[in-house]
Amino acid sequence: MAVVTASSAGPSYAPEDPTLPKPWKGLVDGTTGFIYFWNPETNDTQYERPVPSSHAVSAPAHKSSVFVSSSVEKPSQGQRYDADGGHNRGSNNKIARSSSDRFHDGTSVHEGYGSLGVGSDISQESYCRRNEISVTGGDVPAPLTSFEATGFPSEIVREMHQAGFSAPTPIQAQSWPIALQGRDIVAIAKTGSGKTLGYLMPAFIHLQQRRKNPQLGPTILVLSPTRELATQIQAEAVKFGKSSRISCTCLYGGAPKGPQLRELSRGVDIVVATPGRLNDILEMRRVSLGQVSYLVLDEADRMLDMGFEPQIRKIVKEVPVQRQTLMYTATWPKGVRKIAADLLVNSVQVNIGNVDELVANKSITQHIEVVLPMEKQRRVEQILRSKEPGSKIIIFCSTKKMCDQLSRNLTRNFGAAAIHGDKSQGERDYVLSQFRAGRSPVLVATDVAARGLDIKDIRVVINYDFPTGIEDYVHRIGRTGRAGASGLAYTFFSDQDSKHALDLVKVLEGANQCVPTELRDMASRGGGMGRARNHWGSGPGGRGGRGGPYNSSYVGRNGGHGYDRGSRDRYGHGTYNADAPRKRSRSRSPNIGSGWSGKKSRFTD
Repeated sequence: MAVVTASSAGPSYAPEDPTLPKPWKGLVDGTTGFIYFWNPETNDTQYERPVPSSHAVSAPAHKSSVFVSSSVEKPSQGQRYDADGGHNRGSNNKIARSSSDRFHDGTSVHEGYGSLGVGSDISQESYCRRNEISVTGGDVPAPLTSFEATGFPSEIVREMHQAGFSAPTPIQAQSWPIALQGRDIVAIAKTGSGKTLGYLMPAFIHLQQRRKNPQLGPTILVLSPTRELATQIQAEAVKFGKSSRISCTCLYGGAPKGPQLRELSRGVDIVVATPGRLNDILEMRRVSLGQVSYLVLDEADRMLDMGFEPQIRKIVKEVPVQRQTLMYTATWPKGVRKIAADLLVNSVQVNIGNVDELVANKSITQHIEVVLPMEKQRRVEQILRSKEPGSKIIIFCSTKKMCDQLSRNLTRNFGAAAIHGDKSQGERDYVLSQFRAGRSPVLVATDVAARGLDIKDIRVVINYDFPTGIEDYVHRIGRTGRAGASGLAYTFFSDQDSKHALDLVKVLEGANQCVPTELRDMASRGGGMGRARNHWGSGPGGRGGRGGPYNSSYVGRNGGHGYDRGSRDRYGHGTYNADAPRKRSRSRSPNIGSGWSGKKSRFTD
């Protein structure tokens, strides 16, 4: 294992690693549990994993500063990690964390993971530029571009390869070395970019170093906006944490509390929860968060959109101040910046792409079709008949009523099933299992499935109704084109959606692709097209952004939030409580041809 918790103050030999070039040996720091490497012939020691015929220590982390903004004030000097692996903090909730925290032997913690996996400054620069990585913060380590460079236990690395991953995604490559330093992180990246493993892998290492008695409560807490995302996070934690014997339970509404409480009583290392259900159980005094030292807010923007800010703040009050906090989000609006500024301490911000724009996945081909509302169902059937039998397709509707109605109309010919917030958890789980297995290849859903639904072989997304905002549009189509695959999205646009025309035009133009004439006309008039023309043609789209840039620094403390009553975890509503924690400084469519004819569907019931 690459990281071992040791009780003695002196170093010890790490388990035998046949992949190490001779004569290097692995040693475990007795105080921190971090592994480092020793060459007995030259008596050199280093935290970078050695490579054959190279004994040189990698360049200091500051050499990657071409990508790093120094606009964030550097932490004060002279502080050390405490014995429990936390950070010493000031009396007024302000951080007293050093930018040169050191191990007992005087080695900087940043050197431990400084430039692993990067062969030279040029390769670091090239990697960051190619993957649009930008970082804000002081003393930021270079990205880890291979699993072997991470120092993760060999069994975890093996599981990553067995799962089909050849290398870390950009968000993983840059956030892993920062998280391994014990620093707070804000990570901003599009859906499908690998954010879940971006925080789970360092969580496993955190557990190996600081695992406490699971009977007294979890060490890791992950908050998620929806049941679907929460259960998927749990599945990933179980899959990749199995070799490390990590226990994980999932707490979410819409299901009986009994089984979840029994799992808690048996003891768990990781709790993944929706805010509403976790608050319910906290009020019952059936779980303690007093041992949590690693807190994750996943899909933070979505949680705020759903009105969960009061619940999140209530939960955070139960978590110790001495903790590591990671926030992963797809967008960076004012509301997210506000809560990040309040909950995180001297955080490092990692951006993949331009955070001033809401971007869609480049591998998704978008088709915008201006149609009349009464023509939508006929057009949906034409699209479904044009696809290969068994192709997984999601159709998004704006209301639960329309979701059920369209599903009933499509079930016989296309094997459709519906999912929305009024379905019980058992029904939702069954529908998703049928969809994953291909027995119901067409899923009709509200925005409950717009985020957190990670099914890698979804071929097509259809926006039957345009969503309430451009952000939801990008997240909806992001259900396809995942894990490097290509995807296809059709969006029906009508007169009632005209207020979104300008934003949608910017999304398409941001990818230098054609925009339908009807859509451009609507945008130029500020909305309203009269009678929609039935031209099923639009320019293919890719990625783009919304109007109005955002400043990437923490600004403003007032951000309005809404929520989707159909998909939110029901706990309660409210506004920000004055008792909340104090701020710490701390397209033209393709020519389908005969596929649009009236032939019977090749889908089976």
